[in-house]
Amino acid sequence: MTSRYERQVILPELGEAGQERLTRGRVLIVGAGGLGSPAALYLAAAGVGRIGLVDFDRVDETNLQRQVLYGTADVGRMKLYAAALRLRSMNPDLVVDLHPEAFGPANARALVTAYDVVIDGTDNFPTRYLVNDACVLLGKPNAYGSIFRFEGQASVFATKEGPCYRCLYPEPPPPGLVPSCAEGGVLGVLPGIIGVIQATETVKLIMGIGEPLIGRFLIYDALKMKFRELKLRKDPDCPVCGTHPTVTTLIAYEQFCGVAPAPSQPASVNGATEITAVELKQRLDRGDQITIVDVREPHEYQINRIAGSTLIPLGDIPRRFNELDPDDEIVVQCKVGARSARAAEFLRSVGFGRVLNLRGGILDWIDKVDPSQPKY
Repeated sequence: MTSRYERQVILPELGEAGQERLTRGRVLIVGAGGLGSPAALYLAAAGVGRIGLVDFDRVDETNLQRQVLYGTADVGRMKLYAAALRLRSMNPDLVVDLHPEAFGPANARALVTAYDVVIDGTDNFPTRYLVNDACVLLGKPNAYGSIFRFEGQASVFATKEGPCYRCLYPEPPPPGLVPSCAEGGVLGVLPGIIGVIQATETVKLIMGIGEPLIGRFLIYDALKMKFRELKLRKDPDCPVCGTHPTVTTLIAYEQFCGVAPAPSQPASVNGATEITAVELKQRLDRGDQITIVDVREPHEYQINRIAGSTLIPLGDIPRRFNELDPDDEIVVQCKVGARSARAAEFLRSVGFGRVLNLRGGILDWIDKVDPSQPKY
C-alpha cells in the first residue's frame, strides 16, 4: 500500500483491507456534469480502482461555474476526454472507462452490470427513472443526488433492504412543471456538496461500513445551511421493487415521462416548426415582420434579450396569449429552446398558424449573432 492513502489506512474502520476493497471497487457515474465532477474527483483521490463515466456532451463555458472537472481550456472538448485526463493526472493508478453515449434502455443493462455502485448524476427524469430501474433489476445500489437552485437531495436507492426512487416518486411530474437547472439556475457550489455526499455513500457501500442513506432522504438548503432528513419505506406496491413488480424490463422512458417527440403539428411557416438564430437574423435584417416572444422569467430577460422581443413568461402564456395576433408570424424564444417549444405547441393548439421555435434559444443567438451579450 502506497503512502498516498496512509491517512485513510490508519482509520480503524478502514485499514489496509478496506483500502484494498476500494482499489477493487468499480463505480459507474452517469453524467459527468455538476454532480459527477466532484464525485469522480474524490473517488479517484480516495483510491477507487475503476470509474466508468457516461456522457456525450461537450464542455460549455456555462458549465465552468460548477463542473469542477473542467477548465477554460476544455471548452468545446468532449467532457469525457477532458475528465479522463484530469482524473488520471490526479491518480495514475485509476482505470477510467469512457462511455461517450447517452445512457438508454439499449445499453443500460450492460453498463450497470459491469460496476458495483452507480452514481446518478443526471439532470432529467427519463434517465433518472432508467438509472433507478436498471439498478433495481440488476441488484446494484444507486447513490442518488439531485440539485436545483439552492437545494440538494441525496439518498441511496435500489438496495435489497431499502426503497428505490419509484417508492418516493412512482410517477414523474407532468412535463414542464419542474424546470431544469438550465432554466431555473443552480448555485455553483451546491453540486459540490451533493456530489461529495454521493461519493461518501459510494465509499461506504464499497467498504461495507457506516450507515448509508438507505431508507433516508437527505435534503440540504444552502441558503439556510440546514440539513433535513426524511424516513423512507420500501413500498410493497412499488411497480419495480415491490412484492409484485410490473416493471420487469427497461421501458420507453421518454414516453413514460411524457417527453416523447410530439406528434407532427400542422406546418407553421413554409413547413417548418423551428428557426435558427442565423436564419432569424437574416430575416430581421431583410425587414420581415416577425413578432418575437420571450417566454423566460423577468430576471432572465434582464440579463440578455433579443431587441424588440416581447416578454411573456411560459406560465403566463395560457392566460395572455390573447395579447398576440394569431395572424402574425411569431418566433418563440427562451434560454435553450425547451420552454419555447412548449409555448409554441400551446399557441398552435389554440389556433396560431405561423409559430416558429428559436432553436437553441438566446444562448445560440449570442453564440451565432450577438456575442456582445452576457450568458448565464
